[in-house]
Amino acid sequence: MFRTLAYFDGVNFAARATAPALYSVALMDDVCPPSAVFAAYNHYAGPKELQVWPYNRHGGGARFQPPIQLRWLRDLMA
Repeated sequence: MFRTLAYFDGVNFAARATAPALYSVALMDDVCPPSAVFAAYNHYAGPKELQVWPYNRHGGGARFQPPIQLRWLRDLMA
């Protein structure tokens, strides 16, 4: 099972998604490689935005991310 799951990547599903999406990527992330996030973002079919954290690791924006998410949701609902 795990061998099969290793072939799945978010980029494979991104072209089919159409809901608005807010992506976040930390450029120093050693758990979720930024290249994988950028690949999924670039293939995403729906409306999208990208928040880049240049100096952060897997925690991404940490405490700074929730206000960005709330602002994004507010603008989406407006």
